[in-house]
Amino acid sequence: MQSAPPARASLVRARCRAAAPLLAAAATGLLALPGAAQVTTGIDQLVACRFEPVRGRRIGLITNSTGIDRQGVPTPVRLGEAPELELVCLFSPEHGLAAALEGAVASGRDAATGLPIHSLYGDTQRPTPETLAGLDTLVFDIQDVGARFYTYVTTMHYAMEAAAAHALRFVVLDRPNPINGLTVEGPVLAPGRESFVGALAGVPVRHGMTAGELALMYRGEKRLDLDLEVVRLAGWRRSMWFDQTGLPWVNPSPNMRNLHQALLYPGVGLLETTNLSVGRGTDSPFERIGAPWLDPLDLAERVNALAPAGLRCYPFWFTPAASKYSGERCGGLSFVITDRDVFRPVSFGIALAALLRERSAGQWDFAAIERLYGRGEIVQQLADAVPADTIAAAWEEGLQEFRLRRAPYLLYE
Repeated sequence: MQSAPPARASLVRARCRAAAPLLAAAATGLLALPGAAQVTTGIDQLVACRFEPVRGRRIGLITNSTGIDRQGVPTPVRLGEAPELELVCLFSPEHGLAAALEGAVASGRDAATGLPIHSLYGDTQRPTPETLAGLDTLVFDIQDVGARFYTYVTTMHYAMEAAAAHALRFVVLDRPNPINGLTVEGPVLAPGRESFVGALAGVPVRHGMTAGELALMYRGEKRLDLDLEVVRLAGWRRSMWFDQTGLPWVNPSPNMRNLHQALLYPGVGLLETTNLSVGRGTDSPFERIGAPWLDPLDLAERVNALAPAGLRCYPFWFTPAASKYSGERCGGLSFVITDRDVFRPVSFGIALAALLRERSAGQWDFAAIERLYGRGEIVQQLADAVPADTIAAAWEEGLQEFRLRRAPYLLYE
């Protein structure tokens, strides 16, 4: 196995040690609930076993600012200062290494560690042969949010394919599903509709799996010849919400700022390919929707009349400072989750879509909703005024099949 020049390796380790306190302070986010469990993530477990799964390896790390240990120390620092391995480069997903950018992400160099950063959300969404040169291992450490169309898991899948093609080892440092690992919901992705917002057919919008479990499923169903290892969580149970783990919250993307938004996202996020604002450019993205042509009083009354389990909404006016309808006053709804255990965001999103189609005919353009929904029939169903509960009932067969398919890949009880 080829090793890096000792001088360069020592320089990277020195820079990582110097950067550790500052990066740890910057990365630590919101505190967990009092009395929460003490879950340890894959990076914590990797440190505890003295890096045994990657010892002696030349590593490319796919990560962003969510890749931290329980002390808030970033994974690039932990790997970069470890003498047992050689951290060669970093790969950044959508939103960049700091998880703060919108749009294409440029490659560059990490100021803290001095390592090159290869973008996986710019000219390419996959590691190239040039960026994999000299590596024998890829490590993935990013916090997912539990929705099929959140792109970090697709980045992982594409990197797994590249690793298989180049005979590299692939290691996932696992993290919790923040909106629990029990509940699955929504339509499954139709075959032939695979894309960057859904890489594996048959997976529902809310899948209830961790990144490590999805990696095992992807390897199995795609029959990848891949040396894959998942460094498991310790202390995590499928029933847990993120604020019950004792882990710090770090925004995984600029508009995913708390657990409430993560839970609303699988439903409200479905609507953002249409001509609705979902609160981007405000202080509460995904906790509201709106448009200049929407009547908030009428819509709030009708949504609340449906009595969606675990949620209330309120009429609301807001003016986004960026993104869709920037600078325009929008009428809309503000959402409050009253019982997260019974709230079903995808079912709510479709119920909201049906009401928008009924109350805003000719103004709400819903043709693009199928991209994140993952099935073509939704546009015709909305156009034909098919009741929302009828649409949702049709998901059940696909969900039952998915539960059976995912069972062999689950790592936690």
